[in-house]
Amino acid sequence: MGKKAVHFGSGNIGRGFVACFLHESGYEVVFADVVDKLVDSLNSTPSYNVIERGVEGTVTKKITNYRAINSKYNEAELVDEIATADVVTCSVGPNILKFIAPVIAKGVDKRSNDQKPLAVIACENMIGATDALAAHIKDPKNTSEHRLEDHHERAAFANSAIDRIVPAQDPNSGLDVTLEKFYEWVVEETPFRPGKNTASNVERPSIDGIKWVDNLLPFIERKLFTVNTSHATAAYFGYNRQKQTVDDAMRDKDIRSQVAAAIGETSKLIVRKHGIPPEEQDAYKRKIMDRISNPHLADAVERVGRAPLRKLGRKERFIGPAAELAELDLDTSALLAAIEMAFRFQNVDADEESRELAKIMAENSAEDVVCKVTGLQKSEKLYSKVLEVVQKVQADSQD
Repeated sequence: MGKKAVHFGSGNIGRGFVACFLHESGYEVVFADVVDKLVDSLNSTPSYNVIERGVEGTVTKKITNYRAINSKYNEAELVDEIATADVVTCSVGPNILKFIAPVIAKGVDKRSNDQKPLAVIACENMIGATDALAAHIKDPKNTSEHRLEDHHERAAFANSAIDRIVPAQDPNSGLDVTLEKFYEWVVEETPFRPGKNTASNVERPSIDGIKWVDNLLPFIERKLFTVNTSHATAAYFGYNRQKQTVDDAMRDKDIRSQVAAAIGETSKLIVRKHGIPPEEQDAYKRKIMDRISNPHLADAVERVGRAPLRKLGRKERFIGPAAELAELDLDTSALLAAIEMAFRFQNVDADEESRELAKIMAENSAEDVVCKVTGLQKSEKLYSKVLEVVQKVQADSQD
């Protein structure tokens, strides 16, 4: 019997990144989704293309050997697929993890302890995404308490960090996905080593392209605080200055300087905290600046900037590194400038969070805004600086 992976979320990242690697590693891919049109299209189309674009040219890969299940209507079928799969992955967004957990829990519960444990890897822009998914799966609502004692015999959960820019797609592209050639998929290896809290027959899944590491945090924070920080900074400054796309924003010398300054600050934290050599981080930083400037991957600033409430969260790309830098008495001025632009990203078409941000800013004191949006405490050194930013943005909106 061949290898099988169940992947939740058949959007651009699911089809173009995760499923591509699974396919090239010899897995049959079973997509699980709730979008009727997408599920029907996958089941009626025997192949699609993944187009990788880089400065050195374009490579097209043909993806086959997949099918799709509509998880709204076919839960029992999906449970059976999970019960017989080798791997479960997902790219659904952090807020959706709790919704896919119940069916995964049922699939895991149906597995025999004689099988190799199911490898579960969440591929989300979130620190500890697989841990969060595992917590939902093991919640008493989804898994009976008496089944938790030997749960590790049926499933192994590994956090991961993914890094690949997938821009908005041509509306006429069908299932095809265009993305950048560069990628990084780093997964922690420890959960797949036999031990006290893992099964004796556990094995890491054979997926080509994964970089296996013992300590994932340096890779997660390097990516989140460099790629995501730079991308969002360019988007928010670009939106504020009427730029159409991120690459267009990066051609503006002032915006490019602001982006470089922001990730210059985060780089100091990454080097100091994780012991990454400065020259290695500098090279990574330069590569990121080139990646988000790629005109072949033009992406609207509104799309990249969407969900500002999440991006202004305590552990996210701006507040997270800025708070740590402030506690070390290091410069945060460029990050604060980016935070200001994020707070100004209000009432943007087709972005519910930007409308909610505008409502919060209009109806609350600056102190309450900082608390509700960023989660910062008054005792933290960054608090007063972000408070000043919020007060400034609120004052400007009243002029």
